[in-house]
Amino acid sequence: MSRFSDETRATIERLRRRDHERVSEAGRTKLLLHDEPRPCAVVLFHGLSASPTQFVRFAHDLHERGHNVVVPRLPRHGHRDRLSTALAHLTADDLRVFARESTHLARGLGERVVVAGFSLGGLLATWIAENEPVERAVAIAPFFGVSWIPNRFMKGIAHAMLRVPNSFQWWDPLQRERQQPPHGYPRYATHALAQSYLLARDVMDAAERGIAARRLIFVTNAREAAVNNRAVARLEARLRGADPKRLEHVVLTGIPFSHDIIEPLRHPEIAARVYPRLLQLIDGADA
Repeated sequence: MSRFSDETRATIERLRRRDHERVSEAGRTKLLLHDEPRPCAVVLFHGLSASPTQFVRFAHDLHERGHNVVVPRLPRHGHRDRLSTALAHLTADDLRVFARESTHLARGLGERVVVAGFSLGGLLATWIAENEPVERAVAIAPFFGVSWIPNRFMKGIAHAMLRVPNSFQWWDPLQRERQQPPHGYPRYATHALAQSYLLARDVMDAAERGIAARRLIFVTNAREAAVNNRAVARLEARLRGADPKRLEHVVLTGIPFSHDIIEPLRHPEIAARVYPRLLQLIDGADA
């Protein structure tokens, strides 16, 4: 019998039950736990249309270092049917509740809590940094807008997208459903993208209040292909005005033009190159 509290065990069981029969094995929440609370618990948030498998390598290495690790399945993600329409129903409120519940679970797993996430997961990590007193939040290529659209237009575009019926767009119009990796959806929902941006606007608007986390680390690719690095820089400037000592911004250079820098099944050469540095930032120790 584990030494976790009854409340923590109940939360773990509730998280497992969320993975219903339509969720694939790769899409299920990953729980890499020791038999008791540890000095540090880590939560890893995957990106939009991806699944927990995106962070499996990080999870195993962090667990081997003695941490309790949770890679939760984002709402509406991870279905066995890769052309599932579930993502169309994702909302900003879903993401807020999910982020808070994940952080609450981690508090029962470790004395200190570290959160990290990629893309949409990086947005969630930033939201947690503003709202929860975690030890550290690492936002990797966080989504705060689209690289080719000026951020001042994004709010209007997001509301316009939500006023019309949702549509699904291929990430890769040539590969379509053959796109790799196989553990994620090959399409994104326009409504899910718009809802994600509304959450990003909330994070931007709350920046003047500062952050609750002891440390927030942004990680961006200097040659980012999809998300808006300028928006990240503006958010960083606002946060620095409120609490400069808690912020760090790591810019990865010499990496090809790309957004997905962590998925070994898509860009193994990039993932292998950045992995040691990202693991170091998440763990807070030498990789």
